[in-house]
Amino acid sequence: MLRRKVGVSEVLPLLSRIASAKRIDDVWSLSVGYFRTFGFSRINYGYTRFRHDRSIGDPDDAIFLSTADAEYTRLYFRGGFFARTPVYRWAANNEGACTWAWVQKAYEEGRLSPEEAEAVRQNAQMGVAAGIAVSFPESSTRAKGALGLIADKDLAHADVEKIFAQHQHELLAVAHMMHLKIIQLPGGAGRRALTGRQREVLEWVADGKTMQDIACIMGVSPAMVEKHLRLAREALDVDTTAQAVAKAALMNIIFQRDPAPAEAELRLRAAATR
Repeated sequence: MLRRKVGVSEVLPLLSRIASAKRIDDVWSLSVGYFRTFGFSRINYGYTRFRHDRSIGDPDDAIFLSTADAEYTRLYFRGGFFARTPVYRWAANNEGACTWAWVQKAYEEGRLSPEEAEAVRQNAQMGVAAGIAVSFPESSTRAKGALGLIADKDLAHADVEKIFAQHQHELLAVAHMMHLKIIQLPGGAGRRALTGRQREVLEWVADGKTMQDIACIMGVSPAMVEKHLRLAREALDVDTTAQAVAKAALMNIIFQRDPAPAEAELRLRAAATR
């Protein structure tokens, strides 16, 4: 099925809008709308700052975004299905982009592990076959981000190969801008949401203030400051305040402009119900 492709002249304003976005939801919406014009309606994105060995770290610390239905999203992210796919193996060990044609070839030739072959069969049953994978370069050895563009069911591997050959530069420009913008914005890891007071005490600690200093600045007792710090440590799942400051800074939770009140409240409610 032919789809209207966004020309290069239209991509530049889109990149500007993505770069100017203030919320992850806006960045995601703009990017998704672009990818859909090529026939990629189902899109998965993941990013972690806490990768080690073969693990992405605690899933609660990662950013997962998807346009797939809720059932597939739960299976793919929370169920850990992504880690069993050959595309994940490729993304974890490479930087750049590739189509998924090699997956089908490797499957047919019996070159996948039993676990990967089963993942390919499961994906096929859900209409996930052709697509494009993007593995982003990272400056930190602990960080890793990747994007999966799942081709619509009427697109075969050959169709995706043609799209990628003709439009890879535009596709990758939008993908990289999306990724770079998302990782500098607060949010994404809902279970790590902090209250305004918890963020404030961590920011004062990061500035080198003592417990007594913070109590005077905030107009509360030292015991109340410690309570906010304890709750912040619990929310971030760390043992020490130093760890809390470091983790909150890495996740862009502190030293950020306050989100809109309604958005902040919804984020905290969502975190509380998970």
